[in-house]
Amino acid sequence: MDKSKKYAVDSISKNHRHMTYWDMFATWVGANANNGTWFVGGIIAACGFVGGIKALIIASSISYVFLALVGYMGYKTGATTMAISRASFGIRGSIIPSLVNLTQFIGWTAVNTFIAATSMSYILHTLFGWPVFGHPGGNLGLIVGIVVMSVLHLISIIAGQRSIQIIERIGIVLVIIFVIWESVVVFKDVSFSQIAHWKVPNVQHMKFGSAIDTLAAFNLAWVTAGADFTRFTNKSKTSTTAPFLGAFVGVFWFAFIGLSATISIAITSGVYNANNSDPSTIANRLGLGMVAMIVIVLTSMTANAVNIQAAGSALNNMFSKLSLKKSLFIVTILSTIVTFIPVIYGSFLDTFTAFLDYVGMVLGPIVTIMVVDFYMIAKKNYQVSELGNPEGRYWYRGGGQWLSFGLWIFGLILYWLLQKVAFIQNVTGATFIDMIIVGVLYYCVKVFTNQKEDVKIAD
Repeated sequence: MDKSKKYAVDSISKNHRHMTYWDMFATWVGANANNGTWFVGGIIAACGFVGGIKALIIASSISYVFLALVGYMGYKTGATTMAISRASFGIRGSIIPSLVNLTQFIGWTAVNTFIAATSMSYILHTLFGWPVFGHPGGNLGLIVGIVVMSVLHLISIIAGQRSIQIIERIGIVLVIIFVIWESVVVFKDVSFSQIAHWKVPNVQHMKFGSAIDTLAAFNLAWVTAGADFTRFTNKSKTSTTAPFLGAFVGVFWFAFIGLSATISIAITSGVYNANNSDPSTIANRLGLGMVAMIVIVLTSMTANAVNIQAAGSALNNMFSKLSLKKSLFIVTILSTIVTFIPVIYGSFLDTFTAFLDYVGMVLGPIVTIMVVDFYMIAKKNYQVSELGNPEGRYWYRGGGQWLSFGLWIFGLILYWLLQKVAFIQNVTGATFIDMIIVGVLYYCVKVFTNQKEDVKIAD
């Protein structure tokens, strides 16, 4: 077999790009206007209302600047994010970011599926009287919900890329209606002033830096999916500002509601419990009924349309013999299996928190290396044809650039050490400090190495 075919890159030409500004904006609003964002909003309620909002704005703004930067990379090259990572990690070395992307997006698919399945258990309770999840016998409704959600995901895959656009367009309308409805109910029972002045119990208080890290992990997860969608755009503005604005609107909107609703329940019940930030639990406590549960299920599909696409692209980059559609099927099945982990361990909150710690640690260095390489080293000029050439410039040594791999490992260790520093925990968080240090080191080493190579050529 021709070795170049093994590493072939699927690049979309500008003549075949059909996503409009509205499509791209709706895709990223829908990606964040979902149950996982709602749940994260409830978790950062442990910072208090003002602290949670500040952390949300800061972490989201920084993260989505990176989303816009990667979005332009997709527009310029027409390749997926993981295919683009071959330029900075090497054609074989790109298996590292691909594996990270595969695991994290399978995880996010599982998170949204689990929350949607919880809503399905409420729906089944209303229709057939089945016990709700969390009560004796409630696992049956959850399991049926997981299976139903997985079937819906498979149907959307079969329908193809156009179906994702349709799902996003329908989903965003439902999201708007639902959030307005939710907001009216929340602020009808508890005033905004009460929510804003609510004090977190000291024993449950979250440090501001920890909130930054939690939100950075949540938001940066989308960055490594950016080019998978922006490569279908035909204007640079559509590939940059639309993802930034869409993702920011979605995350602020739903995290704000999750934050406010969780605090309102803490005020009315007298107890703050991050587990109560589950949207199904909130909707049930607010008395929103079965319609709300159905909308939660549908908004999970809009988010998972992005998650599954990104995970499938990562698997396709790792195993190019697999078609993209087969890759999407495989990751959907794997996501279904992973969704059962919280059932086995008994705590969705603990599983979700551990997952966010993993995402925050592994993603930052990858994102910063890719961005620095494209914008500062390559000057926005990747040779797309070389991304699949095993004898070309991106093969490096043995197919990988060891500098990127070494700095990624360094970034993991540095993140772990930074999280133990009191100032970092209290003020800045470890994620963005880690990214800055790794990015500066990568740039300096690459510039020094390139200068040495230029000297050798001149001699």
